[in-house]
Formats: sequence, structure tokens, C-alpha cells
Amino acid sequence: QHVPPGQRVRAFRKLCALLKPGGLLVLTLRHGPAPEGSGMHPVSTGEVEALARDHGLMLLRQLAMPDQQGRPEVSWTGVALRLPDDGTGALPLLRHVILNDTKSSTYKLGLLRVLCRAAEGAAGLAEPEGDDFVQLPLGLVALLWLRLYLPLVRSRLPQAPGNSGPDGLGFAKEGFRTLLEGVVPAADLRIGQRFSGAAAKALHAALGDAAQTITRMPATFMTYPRGGAILPVSRGRAGAAPEALQLDAAYLASFGTLRVPLHLWRALQRFAAWVEPALVAEWVRLMGDYARRRGTTLDPGTAAAAMCWSDPERDVAVPRRLALRLVEQGDTLRCAWTGQALTAQTLDIDHLFPWSAWPCGDLWNLLPAHRVVNQRLKRDRLPSAAALASAEERILRWWQAAYLGTEDRLLPVRFGQEALASLPGLGVQADQPGPVYAAVGLQRMRLHHDQQVPEWTP
Repeated sequence: QHVPPGQRVRAFRKLCALLKPGGLLVLTLRHGPAPEGSGMHPVSTGEVEALARDHGLMLLRQLAMPDQQGRPEVSWTGVALRLPDDGTGALPLLRHVILNDTKSSTYKLGLLRVLCRAAEGAAGLAEPEGDDFVQLPLGLVALLWLRLYLPLVRSRLPQAPGNSGPDGLGFAKEGFRTLLEGVVPAADLRIGQRFSGAAAKALHAALGDAAQTITRMPATFMTYPRGGAILPVSRGRAGAAPEALQLDAAYLASFGTLRVPLHLWRALQRFAAWVEPALVAEWVRLMGDYARRRGTTLDPGTAAAAMCWSDPERDVAVPRRLALRLVEQGDTLRCAWTGQALTAQTLDIDHLFPWSAWPCGDLWNLLPAHRVVNQRLKRDRLPSAAALASAEERILRWWQAAYLGTEDRLLPVRFGQEALASLPGLGVQADQPGPVYAAVGLQRMRLHHDQQVPEWTP
């Protein structure tokens, strides 16, 4: 309340810089009329929570408190915030790169945000390397890079001093410029998708150029405080542009690999919910600085829309069509959670893991459920271990009937590729229901532990 609103972001940033990993920041916020001439300003807990998200702090506790002087018109809110620390040094290293490291472009922030996205949605493609590292397909890193930068470049938001649009960006060559024209929607740049003709050639070229820029720029210049590359790259040979391609593990690995320290990878998996908002906030601040150098201003609405990650749409058309076909054929289709027989009128398609916690539209994550169960009972909660165990037979039967035992040759491939990318530990068993179910159980534990998603039991 003593800090003018226009100075609060800078003040909060300085407070955060004083915190050690694991350090605690406690604020008391005064509500109510201020004495004339006191210089106090209105405050809200929502503003503090937003500042905390933007700087990677966790909200531990929020407590309403009465005024100690007994003034009925004055009340207080205590807010406790912590700088997360996993004990490995990964989070201080991330904060160093995000907030303190010198940047001549947004590329370092882009690479870190790509890793956040890979850790959350494509952890199945991370291969262990000894006890201290994991390897990611460089093509996966490049693919997510394209997903991030396409809307930013299309909106002509500056990614370096003097930049506007694709000009001046090392990766924005012919392939990327073709993608800018809309030949491939950004949301289609995901694991398991197939492309042919001009789209395949443009995407292959854009991936190669992105991989080269990532290798030469952020992966080279993102270093430890005492020197040494944090994310070294080994380049591969993806070859000439194919007539057709599928975004699977083998193709993405053909571009090479990016090596990630294991403690950093695990921190991104656990703390992406706090790391990514800090990345986004710093990225927007940096773009605003670049815009001012060019004598322009950054439009907040345009920046916010372009920075929003293009999650897959909540599309359940394919499993719904398959479920209705089974009903029409006279097969008994049952709710995955309760075993109730379903009709066309009571059928809903439910996300096994709630969309609000993990926006995943993979086939394995889409199950038939009774409309009342999906919309009124389970809703945005995570199935408990007991709920998942009791549903095992029905889930396996649905996967087999809808996706794996079908005459459509592409559905089993898509099922396997999506499961391989999003569920860690599957390996070559991604098209087998038993191992996929076991991997789902491990992912359920991770979501419950890391995000504290509320559980549900029928």
C-alpha cells in the first residue's frame, strides 16, 4: 500500500532478487480508507498473486486479519510466498537465465519455454543418458520452437532489437515463411501428425532451420554462471525434404539430440506451473524493451494473445464417432468409471486426466462416460488410484475396440505415437494396452503429487 501501482512490478522484482532458494516473502496488505495525505494506495491479493506467478513464486498461504488498532473500516490480508527450491540448484539456475542472464534476443527464453512444454506434454520422448542427463530429440525441440514463434512473428512482435516480422530472425527462412502463410495450422504441429507434399517440405525445412538456430544461438550461449553450456546439442542428418513425413520419435531424432541435465529436467516437470509464467512475463518485458528501442509501444492484448500456448483443441469428435458406431452395431458400450450401459443420448467423452490440469487430447486419454458422471460428478478432478484400478478392464476394452482393433490402419499408429510422446517409460510398447495403462498410472501419480489435483472416486 506504500508503493505506487506503477512502481510495484520493479519493487517486487527487487524483492524476489533478495530471496534465497526456498526463501519466504511475507506481505501484509491494508484494505480500507487511508488517512488524508498518508500516500497509501489501494491493494488487492489478486495483484500480488499475479506478481508472484510472473516471478516464479508459490503462494503458500493467504489469511484475512483484523486491524490491531480495532478500526472497523480497516482490515488486513497476510500473504506468504515462497521461492521454490528442489534442493538441486535447478531452480536458481533457471532464475539466473530468465532474469539475470544477458540476452540479445528472446531465444534463451524461447528454448527454456520449449523445455517446459516438452517436460509437460512430451516427456515420453526423453531418453535417459547415464545417471545425470536426459536426451531430447532435437526435432521435438525445433517443433515446439515453431509452435511458440509462429504466432509471435505473425503478429510482428519484436524478438530482437530492430526485428519486426520474420526479417532478422535466423530460423525464419523459406520453410518458416511458408508456414506463416498458413499451409500448416500451428495446432497441427504435434506428435503423430502426418504431412505430405508442399506442407511436408515446408515443415521439414523449417524444422532444420530452427534446429540450426537453436544449436548456434541459445544452446551455445546459455551457460552456467562459471561457464560451460547447460544444454549441449549433437546434430544429426535429417536429409532432404521428403514427399511425406510423420512427426514420430524416429523422425524427430533424425535432427539430432539436445542434452538436458537430469536435475533441471525434473525441476521443469515438477515446477513448470511456476517457471513458465515467469518466462512469459520476462519475454513480454523484453519485447516491450525492444519495441521502445524502435520508437514504438507493445500492445498488451496482442502480446498476450500471441504468447498464449496453442494447446490442442478440446476435440472429442473422433472417439465420439467411434463410440456411436459401436452402439449402432449393437455392442454394449459402458461408462469407463461406473460400468453403466451407454446410449447415444447418455454418451459423453471424458478426459481421463482433467483438461484443466493437463490439456491432452490424445486418443488414450479420451474415454466413454455417462453424461452425469462426466459433467456433474467427476468434472475437473483426477481419478483416484482406486478409481483407475476399478476401471482398468473397461478402459482396456475401449482402447482395443475403438482404436487398436479397428480396420482403420492409421488409428493404431496414432494411438501408439501419442502415448509414446506423452507417457514416460513406454518405449516400444506404446501400441500395447497393458503397458500404456501402467504408464497412465504413473502419470496419474505425477499429476497428483506435482500439481495437487483434487482426486475423485466413484
